[in-house]
Amino acid sequence: MDNLPLYSKQQLALRNGQDKPQIWVAYKGLIYDVTESRLWRNGKHYEHWAGQDLTEELSDAPHTESVFEKFIVIGKLNV
Repeated sequence: MDNLPLYSKQQLALRNGQDKPQIWVAYKGLIYDVTESRLWRNGKHYEHWAGQDLTEELSDAPHTESVFEKFIVIGKLNV
């Protein structure tokens, strides 16, 4: 995990399923590629939007952080 590329919040924001074909979300400083998830089609998952840090929003979700284990970590969020 130490040699993962760093991405800014602006770079993450472009991977929202609208501006670029990739759909990424961040959680606890890591960026996950959720492009292949049918639940993230068009960059939206219930009331959550792709291209942003979802760390604070997870408390509203009906699942735990273990849901991120099925996605590939592609980078770190440079905050």
